[in-house]
Amino acid sequence: MTRLDRDGPTVYQPAEDSGLLAEAALETAHGRVLEVGTGSGWVAERIAAERGLRVVGSDRNPHAAREARGRGVEAVVADLLEPFRADAFDTVCFNPPYLPTDPENEWDDWMERALSGGESGRELIEPFLDDVGRVLAPDGVVLLLVSSLTGYEAVLALVEAAGFDHEVAVEESFPFETLSVLRLERRV
Repeated sequence: MTRLDRDGPTVYQPAEDSGLLAEAALETAHGRVLEVGTGSGWVAERIAAERGLRVVGSDRNPHAAREARGRGVEAVVADLLEPFRADAFDTVCFNPPYLPTDPENEWDDWMERALSGGESGRELIEPFLDDVGRVLAPDGVVLLLVSSLTGYEAVLALVEAAGFDHEVAVEESFPFETLSVLRLERRV
């Protein structure tokens, strides 16, 4: 039995970062919406209920996809954006695993995968930004949650290298980090 199959929490539950992403999405989301890394589906459920939009949730954790479906969210097991077609979404939301984690201290379980952003904290942000333009409709918007722990300026450099302009949609500071939701649009 692998650690991923053991008992214990298996799905990331809503926290401060989820609340910030939901706040930005409720203000900005339009059209067809994808929430990457949907976890429990709480953000996707709020967008669908409060904005009346069709929201698809994706997560690589099958327990998360199941929990999101239990909330009424259309959810699939997927690795980032891999299964989705070009220009499929008007809004893409992502609260990535962003905590920098020493590789020698990582555990092989679902909660670790929900939290760990690898050594830099940007392990999933980089491939997400490399591919999100493919699934984004021409006038689409991306909402990306970023922690100051991941190297904010390094994330902004990745955003710019991926061809996006950015602005802070919402931000909140805590004693140990600042969380920002960046609104990304294709550079014209």
